[in-house]
Amino acid sequence: MSSMQQPFNAGQSQGQGQAKAEEWMQSTQETAHEARNATADAAQSAKESSQHGKDQSAGFLQQTGEQVMNMAHGAMDSVKNTLGMNEKK
Repeated sequence: MSSMQQPFNAGQSQGQGQAKAEEWMQSTQETAHEARNATADAAQSAKESSQHGKDQSAGFLQQTGEQVMNMAHGAMDSVKNTLGMNEKK
């Protein structure tokens, strides 16, 4: 191998190594970007699921409260009827 060939080969190897490093960096950045998007999607899904659970709980509590209120009115009407205090219509 000539003395001029050695620096050329060394430069070529260095260039190939740098290109490979840049390729790996790009791949790593793409993977990190995909992971960030997947994490954001998972967080959004969890948030929506949590909100749905809260909405269901609120609906259940409202329905239960209305049932208790209706039962209390019914009990009050029964007591009034039993005591003869019901309104005459």
